[in-house]
Amino acid sequence: MKVLWTRMRKLYRNSRISQKLFLAFSMMIAIPAILVSFLFIRTQETQLYKDAMATGSSHVSRLNEQLRSRMNILENASSTALNQKAFVDFIHSNMRGDGLRLVKFRQNQFEQMHNIIQSYEMISELSFYVDNPNLYEIWPEIYDYDKFWPQDYWVTLREEGGAAYRLFAFKDGDHTLSYYRLVRLQGQQHKLPTIMEIRAQHNVLFSDLLEESGGDFFSVVMDGTSPSRYVYNPQHRFAGDAGEELDEILGSIHQRLDVLQQNSPIKVQVGDHTYYALYRYIAPLNAYVVDIASHQALMKGPRSWYLLVVAITLFVLLLMLLLVSHMTRRIFRRLEKVLASMRKVRRGQLDAKIDTGLGENETGDEIDYVAVSYNNMLDEIQRLMTQVVDKQLIAKNAQLHSLHSQINSHFLYNALESIRMLAEVQRQPAIADALVSLGSQLRYSMQWRSDTVALSEELANIHSYIRFINFMEGGSMVLTVDLPQEMLRYTIPKMCMQPIVENAVHHAAPPGGSVSIQITVSVENDSLLLIRIRDDGAGVAPEMLASLQAVLRGDTDTPIVTSKNGLGLENVHKRLQLHYGKDCGLWIDSVQGAYTCVTIHLPWENVNLGGW
Repeated sequence: MKVLWTRMRKLYRNSRISQKLFLAFSMMIAIPAILVSFLFIRTQETQLYKDAMATGSSHVSRLNEQLRSRMNILENASSTALNQKAFVDFIHSNMRGDGLRLVKFRQNQFEQMHNIIQSYEMISELSFYVDNPNLYEIWPEIYDYDKFWPQDYWVTLREEGGAAYRLFAFKDGDHTLSYYRLVRLQGQQHKLPTIMEIRAQHNVLFSDLLEESGGDFFSVVMDGTSPSRYVYNPQHRFAGDAGEELDEILGSIHQRLDVLQQNSPIKVQVGDHTYYALYRYIAPLNAYVVDIASHQALMKGPRSWYLLVVAITLFVLLLMLLLVSHMTRRIFRRLEKVLASMRKVRRGQLDAKIDTGLGENETGDEIDYVAVSYNNMLDEIQRLMTQVVDKQLIAKNAQLHSLHSQINSHFLYNALESIRMLAEVQRQPAIADALVSLGSQLRYSMQWRSDTVALSEELANIHSYIRFINFMEGGSMVLTVDLPQEMLRYTIPKMCMQPIVENAVHHAAPPGGSVSIQITVSVENDSLLLIRIRDDGAGVAPEMLASLQAVLRGDTDTPIVTSKNGLGLENVHKRLQLHYGKDCGLWIDSVQGAYTCVTIHLPWENVNLGGW
């Protein structure tokens, strides 16, 4: 992503101004117009979707009610048939015992039952399956129970209250709906109960429910247990458009059907097409009435609007391109003068100013402003060049003064050495040692060959300082250093320890008293070098310690009072953090009347240590 962004920036930077203006106009006018248009179309799509879902929900509810009404007709037919008690009693009796009785049954009870069946147009067949060894199977309405399959289905009927529907009947099930009902007789014992079956052809039962062949919604009745069994109108336009994908579409929808969520539309993706489904569950039939619509079909109107918006946008962009090209040609003629002057300046002609043609009180447009600013810049360049020459002369003079100061410092060192030799001649070793210590300090502080020094050099300077202080103030300052020998070669910033030792000398011990100063060095987490300078002096008052620690944490803007040499602890702390990061710097711990410990945090890797 970063590489792509870098390439786009370079491409934009190297583009012509006319292209940049065209892009700017497009972003300000064309793109917002496209976004608003698409947003409007999207809003229309959303409203169209809501209206379609409302229409589909109403339609599927109507189908649900009509189908339930027809199921009630089948139930009424079954009740009417069972009310023919004489017919039911006869098929459970010995039909082989008396031929005359059988003829009368055919003329009376059987004819009445046949008329009942004929009065219901939706019923294609009504059959009784009877467990009766003396049964005659001479009419299609009466069968021995052995002809029924599955034999144990009566158990399911008993568990479901004595009656059940099947969207696909056991017999001729691909095109037939069936209604099964247990027939129980009082006073007679049979091994298996009698089952009554009412069958209705799908093309009759669903004729006007699924007859629509057009429209946006495709109606299907799906079996609740089998995703591959459903009833629909194969002449519907949706079925023709779906083709071989129809089974996959219906299977995907069947997986999403949920009795508890039947008021919410289902959305499925099959291939490149999206489909919506609205459904209702018919509990007695254990089936779903489903209305399916294609997203592409619902949105075919708004989809055509997109092409219109794109066409209008392209036309507007073409007009904008022509307008921008005309404007840039007029502007470039004036910019060419600026470019020509720049070429002359590049060759060294600093007096190649641009002739703007403006009057005294005229300001012109932005290009004129650029030309005037360019002319002023040339004047400023000439002035700055003169100033640079003057500064170079001043720098040369400063170098001469610096050389003179070095000569004076050498004179001072020579004078101190002469005094030291005189003290030794006069047998004053204390004065001679003090002069050696003072000379070492002056030489260390005045000669800056580098911003960093070895730890051994800084410690040697501190030793000289302690010896000189003991001579000057008659005290007995004790300095101890505890560190591995290999640490002596470690590089540290010059004079980062000296101010801390001076603070210990001036503030830790009472006048004329003594104090012990201990310096230790350690490494923490292989990343930080810790230099601890600890004294056993008077310590720091708790209020002052809290103030010092707040300053070192950066929690307050109150500065730390500097030491006598003008290089304060805060100065050292901030310079260390500035150069080496927030993990470096100083930290102070103290107990009043016991000790004070200042810890210097430095980077352990020498490659990370620079000057300050």
